[in-house]
Amino acid sequence: MTITSSDMQSLAIIGTGIMGMGIAQIAAQAGINVLLFDAKSGSAKQGRQALQATLEKLAAKGKFTDEQLQATLSNLTVIEDIAQIAEVDIVIEAVIENLEIKQQLFKQLDSLIPIDTILATNTSSLSVTAIASVCQHPERVAGFHFFNPVPLMKIVEVIPGISTDHCVVETLTSLAKRMGHLGVVAKDTPGFIVNHGGRAFGTEALKILGEDVASLEQIDRILRDGAGFRMGPFELMDLTGVDVSHPVMESIYNQYYFEPRYRPHPLTRQMLEGNKLGRKVDEGFYQYIDGKKQDGKKATADIAQESLSNAVFDKAVNSVWIGADLAADKQQLVDYLNANDITIDDNDTPDPNSLILLAIYGEDTTNAAMRYQVDPKQAVAIDMLTDLSKHRTLMPSIVTEDKFVTQAYTLFGKSLDEGSDGASLIKESTGFVAQRVVAMVINLGCDMAQQGIATPKDIDNAIKLGLGYPYGPISWGDALGAKRILLILQRIYALTGDPRYRPSPWLQRRAKLSISLFTQQNNYLG
Repeated sequence: MTITSSDMQSLAIIGTGIMGMGIAQIAAQAGINVLLFDAKSGSAKQGRQALQATLEKLAAKGKFTDEQLQATLSNLTVIEDIAQIAEVDIVIEAVIENLEIKQQLFKQLDSLIPIDTILATNTSSLSVTAIASVCQHPERVAGFHFFNPVPLMKIVEVIPGISTDHCVVETLTSLAKRMGHLGVVAKDTPGFIVNHGGRAFGTEALKILGEDVASLEQIDRILRDGAGFRMGPFELMDLTGVDVSHPVMESIYNQYYFEPRYRPHPLTRQMLEGNKLGRKVDEGFYQYIDGKKQDGKKATADIAQESLSNAVFDKAVNSVWIGADLAADKQQLVDYLNANDITIDDNDTPDPNSLILLAIYGEDTTNAAMRYQVDPKQAVAIDMLTDLSKHRTLMPSIVTEDKFVTQAYTLFGKSLDEGSDGASLIKESTGFVAQRVVAMVINLGCDMAQQGIATPKDIDNAIKLGLGYPYGPISWGDALGAKRILLILQRIYALTGDPRYRPSPWLQRRAKLSISLFTQQNNYLG
């Protein structure tokens, strides 16, 4: 394989749906001649016409000049005979996600094109090695996985199969850069980087919902407002569609031979069978009218939380006793209470009238109260993992007296932004909502690094860009502190016995050595 990205003058797109035309657009804009082919007669022409209309609208808005528009359109050519691809430098397949169909196509392509032409598949989850296995020259086959919408999602996974020549990987990575995208190299493993790394967010949120810890509205609010995700997991699944997200959950879980970290939840299977797919059918986790989410029937947890604001029993806070796992958390709470003129109970044993505030990690309030040797009837735990200036999560024990729950909510439930709740009140959970989800996201990213699926930097960039997370999982772990994330996981694992929470060796070693999660093994072993 001698062709380089700079030498590349032409490529062919096989399959002119949304993904195929998205790839065609950025290639044409990069000055590459693009041939468009679709097995369905007329589809390639329709795809080009739709893209032209979109580009003309963007040009009218000043996104680029008329000269750039015409140059891009001149690089897009519809062909009706697949044999016309014989002279291109690279062929990119973007057809239906079905292994048998892709294998049939690649066998045909392999016989049509010269030996030095690259064959790339835009598969999102199928084995590149399996697709290439039907070709006489599997060394020129690689994955080139873009994300929708292609022009906006500036990331592409480059996936070599077992037989792929390293020059092919280098060329595709360079081509991605030429087209304005970041190419990240991933092993040919289930889900590659992005779809693999996305397994923690939705599956852990579903598990929390299944445990009746909080309503789906609360979970979405905590993770969006508190943890900084662009959308809550249930909002996201409604947008993506349960018919898309659940099969991916099952596929990766099955391909990894039932690894507990990827375990799906029965609820999404039930929703799939009941056609509650999300926005596309106006009903999923939420209901929609004309694409707009509707306020549904309030969950019991939300009704209970609202009732706190109207409670008639004693809201007055006599004093607050603080138990905190981290000194920095305790100081932050002391500063907050002092700013609100609240008396702090400094006694070794809390006064019977003091609210006991526990800043804990990976525990429920009952276990934390036992560990601190305080009365759980006075105790409310608070999550310090998230930014308190944006959202607070409070967790009473199952026996916390109403007056102390109300006092805690009075202290931390103030509206931070007009029209939003300052705090969420959840039921007891072994670890808070944000702690569980964020720790699982970070742990999964670390385990992907441990498996060598990609470099820590590529894992971080791919997941941040591909999934829109506020951080990549590796940098997020560094920002929050690897030791803190390890503590969350160790406690949850110890209390539940569920192997999905076992900490990755990558995380454990770097936390214990107090070094960055980006740190890689010295390459002295060859």
